[in-house]
Amino acid sequence: MKASYVKPFLVATLVVLADQIIKIWVKTNMYIGEEIHFLGDRGMLRFIENNGMAFGMELGGEMGKLALTLFRIVAVVAIGYGLVHLIKHKYHRGLIMNVALILAGALGNIIDCVFYGKVFDYAPLFHGRVVDMFYFPLIRGNFPQWFPVWGGEDFEFFRPIFNLADAAISVGVIMILLFQKRYFKHEEPEPVSTNSEVVEE
Repeated sequence: MKASYVKPFLVATLVVLADQIIKIWVKTNMYIGEEIHFLGDRGMLRFIENNGMAFGMELGGEMGKLALTLFRIVAVVAIGYGLVHLIKHKYHRGLIMNVALILAGALGNIIDCVFYGKVFDYAPLFHGRVVDMFYFPLIRGNFPQWFPVWGGEDFEFFRPIFNLADAAISVGVIMILLFQKRYFKHEEPEPVSTNSEVVEE
């Protein structure tokens, strides 16, 4: 394999391995809802499982779950093909590495959905639940009564519980959005004039 392919796929592989090691440890050493605090009340492991997308979003029903898993598989194949295309055509290294992170994150959660139900004996293939554990409720409070819609309700940032795969996807997408001008920069050709040293016929 060419060196240009090794780094992004190595990064993706390491992220998937780390994600699965953490999930399997949590799955085999914690019970649902258990918390292990490492930053007091501002950072902890909280073991939950969800049937859906990143950060606990879901599609309803068994068919929704199956459709989502199949869609994820198709998406991973497409992302993998896109990554190979970017490497082959020598796109910006930063873009390639961020797409590798997105690929790793998508693959990490697919493993849960496809295999965990069978491995841990609670559901058939393609119906497993995604293991989430990182929880950082950094800011807690209440919306004032005059605040539109949420007046008087509790406020918490950051509320979602996520895993390493979710984080890899989020970092990859955010970095692409932040640096898209650099990643997709095109050099403008110099205009040809009669004073140029070389004039095409």
